[in-house]
Amino acid sequence: MKKEKTLGELAQEFPDKTYKELEKYRSEDRQQEAGACIMGEMKKDREFEINQVKEAQDALANALEVNESHQKLNGKLQERLTELEQENIELHADNIKLARQIEDKVDQLRKSGM
Repeated sequence: MKKEKTLGELAQEFPDKTYKELEKYRSEDRQQEAGACIMGEMKKDREFEINQVKEAQDALANALEVNESHQKLNGKLQERLTELEQENIELHADNIKLARQIEDKVDQLRKSGM
């Protein structure tokens, strides 16, 4: 931050200016300095917002990647579940066949007198 010049210093620097002109000059200088401070703060705010957007985009990209991975795993699990259900149906049918065969053998044995 630059040192603010006094009216005396300004009078030496600009001897042909009036007191009123020097006051106006100093006032404009202060306004420019205040404007620079405001612009600096606005730039900081903009940089902060840009960083927040970038962080949000990174988080979204990570979430989408995790989602895709989970969808693949769920697909594989669904396929395996379908296989196991089919195997279960086949085993159930085999068990029914075996139960009937055993029932038939028991009936044959009873009929034969055993």
